[in-house]
Amino acid sequence: MTRLTLSRRSFLTGAAVASTAPLAGCFDGVASRDSTIRDVLETANSLTYRVQRMLLGSDDLAREYSPSEIRQPQRPNGTTNPGDVDYRQLAADNFASYRLKISGLVEKPAQFSLDELRAMPSRTQITRHDCVEGWSCIAKWTGVPLAALLDEVRPTAPARFVVFDCFDTMENGFAGPIRYYESIDLADARHPQTILAYGLNDQALPVSNGAPLRVRVERQLGYKMAKYIRKIALVDSLSAYGQGNGGYWEDRGYEWFAGI
Repeated sequence: MTRLTLSRRSFLTGAAVASTAPLAGCFDGVASRDSTIRDVLETANSLTYRVQRMLLGSDDLAREYSPSEIRQPQRPNGTTNPGDVDYRQLAADNFASYRLKISGLVEKPAQFSLDELRAMPSRTQITRHDCVEGWSCIAKWTGVPLAALLDEVRPTAPARFVVFDCFDTMENGFAGPIRYYESIDLADARHPQTILAYGLNDQALPVSNGAPLRVRVERQLGYKMAKYIRKIALVDSLSAYGQGNGGYWEDRGYEWFAGI
């Protein structure tokens, strides 16, 4: 029996954008909020997590592109300039005092400066960012593989999820400011294309795109790729975060596993 090789990304986007193939990597003008593409994405997100995992495969890579296919700057998504005091202080000194803290269900909690992260073995990949709003964009990302950091802190057996706690406040709730957060499972965390990016198109990651660090989870939609990462926790349950759905937008009705 031959192995199923059609990726979910191909299934979702191939037919839907066939008429715009010459524009690959450009902002998708036909993919507006009310477009057919958005409808297809929303319908596909109703697939169960297990089925999506089966379609994707554990080691399948998202397509990578050539430098010639980078045709415009990376379009920012979500917050573009956090006003939070702690973030503004870090940005004012070019993130020299930034420390990424990794804790939770790990044997060796640790923290890393931006210089320490940049000194680690890095990965550079040219990939396509697909937004749930319908647009896409190709860019070059450079960062440290998240798997390498997990190897440093050594998750314990109960750990199932990686939670990204971010600097940007999205709204003020009854209990105080609500900051952006996201999560992925350990399978995606250890995927070779999952990186904590500090570089974009051969330059330092701009504030508008998530400086000092954003996660790239190349087989999922853009809202999963948390920006302005403040700290990371390894957990066995997502119930303690937000409304327990695994992310800021998931608490507002989006799917937790947004595989493409």
